[in-house]
Amino acid sequence: MIDIKLIREKEEIVKENIKKKFQDEKLPLVDEVKALDELGRKLKQEKDALRAKRNQFSDEIGVLFKEKCIEEANKKKQEVVEINNKLEEIEKEEKKVEEQIREKMLVIPNIIDASVPIGKDDSCNVEIEKFGEPFVPDYEIPYHADICESLSGLDKESAGRTSGNGFYYLVGDIARLHEATIAYARDFMIEKGFTYCIPPFMIKSDVVNGVMSFAEMDAMMYKIEGEDLYLIGTSEHSMIGKFKGQLIDEKDLPIAMTSYSPCFRKEVGAHGLEERGLYRVHQFEKQEMVVLCKPEDAMEWYNKMWQFTVEFFRSMGISVRTLECCSGDLADLKVKSCDVEAWSPRQQKYFEVGSCSTLGDAQARRLGIRMKTENGNQYLATLNNTVIASPRAVIAILEQCYQKDGSVKIPKVLQPYMGGLEVMKPN
Repeated sequence: MIDIKLIREKEEIVKENIKKKFQDEKLPLVDEVKALDELGRKLKQEKDALRAKRNQFSDEIGVLFKEKCIEEANKKKQEVVEINNKLEEIEKEEKKVEEQIREKMLVIPNIIDASVPIGKDDSCNVEIEKFGEPFVPDYEIPYHADICESLSGLDKESAGRTSGNGFYYLVGDIARLHEATIAYARDFMIEKGFTYCIPPFMIKSDVVNGVMSFAEMDAMMYKIEGEDLYLIGTSEHSMIGKFKGQLIDEKDLPIAMTSYSPCFRKEVGAHGLEERGLYRVHQFEKQEMVVLCKPEDAMEWYNKMWQFTVEFFRSMGISVRTLECCSGDLADLKVKSCDVEAWSPRQQKYFEVGSCSTLGDAQARRLGIRMKTENGNQYLATLNNTVIASPRAVIAILEQCYQKDGSVKIPKVLQPYMGGLEVMKPN
């Protein structure tokens, strides 16, 4: 959610930003908010004038009673009653206007950074840099689900019986590899100075509305029937929500945390679920980075955070690249975002394994998270980034470490988390 001052003073910037995101249908919202804001300020002025008049009459009533001017005093009292009734009407209208403004402001997209490439959808995203060689071996690499099955590590048939499409059982060494990547990611981020946290896996609706747009919520979140609770799609939701309504001393910033959680997503939309594989599923696990900092420090943190993810994957020998998200591919709350993608030697293309975003003060405004400074209380900046999302990381390891004989080498950094196992061999 942007600062309403932008609409009051620089509405053209807001409109131009909407055009850059190819959301022209939202342009009328700017004028609607501006008109409502003017009405709200007019109501406030009217209310202030009535209160001043009421205070004046109250003082006069006391004087009139002392002077035994009872009839005139009672007349003034009746006028005070009428003023109170009018004030009540104005306050109701004012509250209605405030709700309408907030409803519309929540839909207006955040102002994107000037460095974001302009494009309508993800086909316009821009490669920034490659890390590691995007190699293709001289032997065929099977589909990752087939590799898992050859290692007796995947059972989607049973999961279909228990839970339906989009779920899976991981078994044996594949299950160990999955957990090894998560455990290594945890320790990797702790060594980077991040505080480890396990958050709640369900959050209330006011937190959901604070961390994401309505469109995202409808496409992603599972609601618990009969409860004001949603299953989280990423631990960022809980982690940012942790600070809802808080005033944080700027001396305590930045706050850098790394969090583990299972994640639950509907995966509604064009991408759909993956029938056989593990790339797009309803349930997965994730190690996340979350940072709260001063707005002027946000871009420095943004660059550090995506670089941590690249370093993490390179430490496992996995070839990756970074991809700058264009304006049309950015979620409405995001100022700037990039994806980290792993190389698929089977498909001979890259696929997403993580995403880093800076959201400016949008989430802080929605959730009322401020920092205490010498110049008064201000909204702070929030950022999030995927360290690892598994099983996507497992897919990258299976493909890039697959050997001609059907075995899969385990990256050295993961071997201590798998009891020293160096190679997974097919049964």
